[in-house]
Amino acid sequence: MRPLRYSINVTLDGCCHHEAGLPPDEESMRYWTEEIRRADALLFGRTTYEMMESAWRKPVTGQWPNHLHEWEVPFAEAIDGAKKYVVSSTLPEVDWNAEILSGALGPSIEELKDSAGEGLFVGGVTLPRALADLGLIDEYVFLVQPVLAGHGPSLLAGLRERIQLELVDRRDFRSGVTALRFRPAN
Repeated sequence: MRPLRYSINVTLDGCCHHEAGLPPDEESMRYWTEEIRRADALLFGRTTYEMMESAWRKPVTGQWPNHLHEWEVPFAEAIDGAKKYVVSSTLPEVDWNAEILSGALGPSIEELKDSAGEGLFVGGVTLPRALADLGLIDEYVFLVQPVLAGHGPSLLAGLRERIQLELVDRRDFRSGVTALRFRPAN
């Protein structure tokens, strides 16, 4: 069974809006590239899928835009080429190496997890909360930003039950960001 890993940037006050933390730097982009490459497929809700596609889909010209730093290109290549599954009841179709998951969320994700492979990666806010409520997330990775946002969507807000976690890895970045990797405690 391949593990489902949830990874996200989060501020010290729990905000997980994509613009609330520090701007990406070379070290953090290397880390995110490694995270994406650890997965056989990415799992997104509609909002995250559309946001990531608009930011990281390779243009039809075949060339990455000039505004990307050289150190962002490996991440762009990794996410652009990855297999993607999209959970959405409103999108009529998707492309960008993606397919829409249909049917009940729990059984659809369990079927993906039962497939052979190294792992699944999920990002975003709403979908991961639903997956956490179903007990389907095997690993949580939080890149804690040394920022107080004061507003924005909160990490896993509205969970039905408390989830006890155990720390399995920690990595400190030069920027002050700390990557914390947890697994549900059994």
